[in-house]
Amino acid sequence: MNDIKAAIRTIPDYPKPGILFRDVTTLLGDARAFRAAIDAMIAPHAGAKIDKVAGIEARGFILGGAIAHQLSIGFVPIRKKGKLPFDTIGQSYELEYGTDEVEMHTDAIKPRERVLLVDDLIATGGTAEAAVKLLRRAKAQVEGASFIIDLPDLGGAGRIRAMDVPVATLVAFEGH
Repeated sequence: MNDIKAAIRTIPDYPKPGILFRDVTTLLGDARAFRAAIDAMIAPHAGAKIDKVAGIEARGFILGGAIAHQLSIGFVPIRKKGKLPFDTIGQSYELEYGTDEVEMHTDAIKPRERVLLVDDLIATGGTAEAAVKLLRRAKAQVEGASFIIDLPDLGGAGRIRAMDVPVATLVAFEGH
């Protein structure tokens, strides 16, 4: 995991002063680190029956697509409101100042399908919580959530675990 952590670039004061942005694009550009991250994200689910991978926009698409390919299963994009061309189901969530919404196609998940939720980073957990609620509204069984990075000081992983969803993360960065 040290190689994975070392492959993640930290950008200070982005998007605003005081924030340390954890940039996974450097990990994605390193074939060895990218492969190690995908393999490590799959490992906690070895032997589990998973029907689909759901990835949260946008980096969750990259990771989720690679994981779905590796597992030979389908991929479901969870996108910001208004980005999908067919009938959608949506779930709103609170932001620091206001609300946002994520959506997926109404036919993306069949009832009782077992789904693994994927994204690059778990911070406060608001978007991931909305994604879990969205998947459950579609009658999916959320088998787990997998992230490369955890920012434990912000409590997001605990928030998702409180929803009875196992959470796996590869590396943690203190602070934010």
